[in-house]
Amino acid sequence: MKVLVVGGGGREHALAWKMKQSPRVEQVFVAPGNGGTARDADLTNIAITDVKALRQWAQAQGIALTVVGPEAPLAAGVVDEFRAHGMRIFGPTKAAAQLESSKAFSKAFMKRHGIPTASYETFTDAAAAHAYVEREGAPIVVKADGLAAGKGVVVAMTLAEAHEAIDFMLLDNKLGVAHNEGGARVVIESFLQGEEASFIVLCDGKHVTALATSQDHKRLLDADQGPNTGGMGAYSPAPVVTPEVHRRAMEEIILPTIRGMEQDGIPYTGFLYAGLMIEPSGAVKTLEFNCRMGDPETQPIMMRLQSDLAEVMLAATEERLDQIALQWDERFAMGVVLAAAGYPMDPRKGDAITALPADRADAVVFHAGTTMKDGQVFTSGGRVLCATALGHGVAEAQERAYELVAGVAFDGMQYRTDIGYRALSK
Repeated sequence: MKVLVVGGGGREHALAWKMKQSPRVEQVFVAPGNGGTARDADLTNIAITDVKALRQWAQAQGIALTVVGPEAPLAAGVVDEFRAHGMRIFGPTKAAAQLESSKAFSKAFMKRHGIPTASYETFTDAAAAHAYVEREGAPIVVKADGLAAGKGVVVAMTLAEAHEAIDFMLLDNKLGVAHNEGGARVVIESFLQGEEASFIVLCDGKHVTALATSQDHKRLLDADQGPNTGGMGAYSPAPVVTPEVHRRAMEEIILPTIRGMEQDGIPYTGFLYAGLMIEPSGAVKTLEFNCRMGDPETQPIMMRLQSDLAEVMLAATEERLDQIALQWDERFAMGVVLAAAGYPMDPRKGDAITALPADRADAVVFHAGTTMKDGQVFTSGGRVLCATALGHGVAEAQERAYELVAGVAFDGMQYRTDIGYRALSK
């Protein structure tokens, strides 16, 4: 069958890479794809991003299965458009994707259904937001209501940082937030102490299957210093997600969310990503929901997945997830993000990538912000590549991932040298 992966980042490259391994899949298209998918002879890029035009193209091509990677097409209603024309597609509807596209919707939903999360208030007025922060004090968390490509959250350790974040999001919009209806809004919530983890599941509207656990590194610099980013590296499994944490995440967060969405008349299908805060007491709270797999978590997770992804996606579009048992490589997977100069606030584009190691079955450099021109790959975004490798244990996976990094070269390349340090200390 022919398969379409919607998106052009590292997550989509990893999904397409895994999808092409299925014996049932004849051809994999990626819309719009990137330099990495362009240079792979088994993948074909399609330069279409408009939802209706993409559906028309998919119908004409006889695409049997579409999988959506990023948040923007979900928020634009790509799943609704495909389903309205009888096309098989895996992802949440526009209404269900509000769990990510609107922080205000998500927080109100969690409050209504008793899902553990931080206390919060929502503001459209900057003066009122500033006054609230003065009353509450720091540390405090400021979130943009709309989509911000993973950069719309500021964990303000000081009042000055909180005030700056409010002005950024409500007045200046320097983060490039796609505002929801009603204009700019921020959600300001209490600061939670603990360790973060990514908990990603597949949902078919009725049933839920958890993917392998993972953890990413959000800060730009070593030792979790510097500004928040979309993620500078990730690994799987995450030792912090113990069997007890896994049980609590499923019972207290994931299953109540799926039941709550169904009760609200918005059944949830697709990937669901719960950002967890695991508190020192063992309590688990929801930092946020994403209606997609994480990036860069997808890259190590796909490296470890041994099941046929196409078969899994078909089951998920037929409410058969309860019949699927996912198989995982027991090895550890680690991915190190290589970012462009100036990332995250002002990434430079157009640098030639002059060296790339050859991919192997257990070591792949996935592309994210790249493009190919005349056979040469160039940088085209903030997070450029993700060097991902399998190893027996954390230390070996880390060593092998950084061996890949050493084989990459482009001007201004920046990366962390300590990805996986939390897992090494467990």
